[in-house]
Amino acid sequence: MSEPDPVSTPLSPLDRLWLTEAIRLSEEHAGPLEDAEANRRANAAGGDLAERIQTRARWLAQRDGQLDALHHWRQGARVAGLLLVLFALFGGAGLAVAALGDGQRPVNLFWALGSLLGLHLVTLLGWALSFGLGGNASVLGRLWLWLSGKLARDAQAAHLAPALLLLLQRAGLTRWGLGALVNGFWLLTLGSALAVLLLLLATRRYGFVWETTVLGSDTFVALTHALGALPALLGFPVPDTETIRASSSVLAEEAVRQAWSGWLLGVTLAFGLMPRLLLGLFCLWRWHQGRARLALDLSFPGYSLLRDRLQPASERLGVCDAAPAVLAEPEAGRQHGQIDGALLVAIELDDRRPWPPALPTGVGDAGILDSRDQRQRLLDQLSRFPPARLAIACDPRRSPDRGTLALIGELARSAGQTRIWLLPAPPGEALDSERLEDWRQALARLALPHAPGAPMTWLETGHD
Repeated sequence: MSEPDPVSTPLSPLDRLWLTEAIRLSEEHAGPLEDAEANRRANAAGGDLAERIQTRARWLAQRDGQLDALHHWRQGARVAGLLLVLFALFGGAGLAVAALGDGQRPVNLFWALGSLLGLHLVTLLGWALSFGLGGNASVLGRLWLWLSGKLARDAQAAHLAPALLLLLQRAGLTRWGLGALVNGFWLLTLGSALAVLLLLLATRRYGFVWETTVLGSDTFVALTHALGALPALLGFPVPDTETIRASSSVLAEEAVRQAWSGWLLGVTLAFGLMPRLLLGLFCLWRWHQGRARLALDLSFPGYSLLRDRLQPASERLGVCDAAPAVLAEPEAGRQHGQIDGALLVAIELDDRRPWPPALPTGVGDAGILDSRDQRQRLLDQLSRFPPARLAIACDPRRSPDRGTLALIGELARSAGQTRIWLLPAPPGEALDSERLEDWRQALARLALPHAPGAPMTWLETGHD
């Protein structure tokens, strides 16, 4: 039986571009990959040069394990994201507890505000400066990428993170992707802080004071009103001037406690949660816009070298060769998602053996494959016009070497169903039982059925 076509594996447009870039980096680092079959399948799939390069990369990634590595990397990225979410939630709760304390001592209002918003404002300023200068640095983003790679635990994932960064940087998407990540992290952190802050204020009695040695009360009045102006538009209370001046010491009135707690919640929401929410949504919007415009940069030398192999000059000029005689029905080709017909081919037979045998009507003869050129021509034909049934005749007097088995596997992947015909020995000779057992074991590893008798009935009718 033929193996499932790896090119048919469903991938998102971003994943296809990502894998293609990873294959390019891998070839730049370790040299060109063996890609004859991948090129044939890309040409058979059709499309422009960019689509064929992506099809080739998907096939190579499936064969060499990078497609599995991508799935492992994504799993690691989800686990790393979950760890960051938990850190944000617990970190936000810690900020709220540190700001209010245990309730045994009065809450210094501006120390509490600094505990809640200080680190947020510093990181927001740093992100804005980096963004304005065109930088893409983000400690949080790099941490997530590093954790994703570590949690993937796949040696084939070495080029995935660099490939993703290069792909996004060329499209100017790194800043928006990392911006959405950083602002989303702080949105969770401040949301958690606000929720715990509200819970603590609802279940404990806190007194609020401001303290100073060198500043006057007028400074605190002006600062409190300035910070409370925006929250007041959202319906949060702002203490009046007399309350602010009197709060240099703890006041026992419930109205004062409620006014200060409402002011603290409003300032945290207006200057903490809302900026992160708006910035996160903006970055996410720009990310989705840019992601829809992602495309391969065909100017890279690694892609330019593939032009002649994936888009031959005759095809670019619109020349189309006639189909070979043994595959005379182009409508049965892969172009329409169908396979039809039957074909018999032999591999490296002795010249003294008469070939081909008498074939039923409708069964084509692909000859004997002896040279590399013959193999290449047949594989190219099969990639365009795959048969429904393919019988491969082998001489079991020869050893099942790796090259022959690789060719058998490649031929089998180009047909709907495949059978191996282990030819009988010529008259007067006997087959080596050990070598015959080697063939059986090798074909079992390939999951290909074999038969000592001629499979003519199967080729003609599809059953025995």
